[in-house]
Formats: sequence, structure tokens, C-alpha cells
Amino acid sequence: MIRLLIVDDEWMVRAMLRTIMAAYDDIEVVGEAEDGEHAVREARATGPDVVLMDIRMPRADGLAATAALARFPDPPKVVVLTTFDFDEYVETALRHGAVGFLLKDATADQMASAVRSAAAGDAMLSPRVTRRLLHRFAEPSSPHRGDALRRIEVLTDKEREVLAAVGEGLPNSDIGRRLHLSEATVKSHVSRVLAKLQLTNRVQAAILAHHAGLVR
Repeated sequence: MIRLLIVDDEWMVRAMLRTIMAAYDDIEVVGEAEDGEHAVREARATGPDVVLMDIRMPRADGLAATAALARFPDPPKVVVLTTFDFDEYVETALRHGAVGFLLKDATADQMASAVRSAAAGDAMLSPRVTRRLLHRFAEPSSPHRGDALRRIEVLTDKEREVLAAVGEGLPNSDIGRRLHLSEATVKSHVSRVLAKLQLTNRVQAAILAHHAGLVR
């Protein structure tokens, strides 16, 4: 059972998210919080596996709370939920330790998938957010192309296929279906790709894939 903490300053949004998440047998909502300070206190009290975190809130926002949670001895995985398609919050949230980033217009199944991916130790980004991120930071004409091509020379053909799929913002389940691999095998491939390329998260991998021309 995945223990989930919901953080949003609007009680109606929290109620909606609780109702949505409670419909899934493998997810248990263990608490709610209306701001970043309360989120940190509630996380310390309830020990969630995953925190579904709004960004813009009074007192301490979602970014500050995410950074604080990352300092826990056994930190929960944070999936950031926002109405903003893309802004500086994507980069900052990921730098502070968030492993997922979803828009509030995501479907219930997409939200549940993000929670499950985070609990399993995988990153989950909205494909739309990933595309915007790449558009801003990894234009096809980037001068980094030559360096990116040299860096990916250490990868096997299969690892390059996995890297390209990560570059599209696909979760492990979709990558597995595309490449006819189990999720466990995909997860192993992703871990090897990150290690070989000396990257810390899938967003960095996605940008490198775009620089190298693996994503069209």
C-alpha cells in the first residue's frame, strides 16, 4: 500500500484529490496539509511514501517544503502538482528533490501512475511539461550537440532506445510496451543510462537525448 500525503492550499482541491486517490486500492491517503509548513509537520507525523505537492501556497510554498522534505533521513518522494504549464518552477522543484511534475488537468489515472512511479523510485513528468522543458533548454540547434553525441557513445543500442523514450517523457511502463521489455528491465536500463552518462535524473537525460538528436 502506498501512503500518500496531499498538499494544497484549497480545501476543495484537497477533497477532490483525496476522493480520486481513495478510489485506487493500492493508495492510502494518510494526511492532508494546506501549506508548506504544515506539509513538513504532517509528513513527519504520518511518514508518507509519496507527497502530492502544490507549488504556490501561503507561508511556505511547495518548493520550500520539497527542499525540507528532501532533508528527512528517509525522505518521501515528491510529485509536484501545478496549474502552470511551464515556468521556472519545473527546474527549481526538480533541483530541490521532486521526482515528478504533473499539471492539475492530468487525468485520475495519470495522477495515480505518477504516485506509483514515485513510490517505485522512478521519476514521472507530464509529457507536455517535458516538451516545454526541452523547448526552452534544448533547442535542436544547440551548440551542445557534438558533446552530447560523444557522451552517448558509451551506450548500447538498446540503452539509446531507452534514452530516446525517456527524452519523450514516457514512464517506464510505456517504454516497456514500446520496446517489448518488462518494467523491471526498463528500470535497470534507465539506471544504467543515468550511471553511464553521470546524470542524476530523467530530466537531465531527456535534455541530453534532445541535444543528441534522439528526440524529433
